[in-house]
Amino acid sequence: MTKKVVVYSTKTCPYCVQAKMLLGKKGVHYSEIDVSDENERQKMVEKANGKRSVPQIFIGDTHVGGFDDLNRLNQEGKLDSLLAD
Repeated sequence: MTKKVVVYSTKTCPYCVQAKMLLGKKGVHYSEIDVSDENERQKMVEKANGKRSVPQIFIGDTHVGGFDDLNRLNQEGKLDSLLAD
């Protein structure tokens, strides 16, 4: 079982697509929140400590950051343990 994963994204963001592809390759089910809506974007900014760029990825209570951060965790072999319950 994995922790809850939330990806704040937009439909046109190439880094969002890459992040979702990486999670998909790992078999991770995630919730996606489209921040094209200003109310959702504001919630993301508050939760992500002022970060406005997408994607913003959360695994459980941990703010991972964007795709580069997610990919780095994966390359360092740390992503699987972060996802594990």
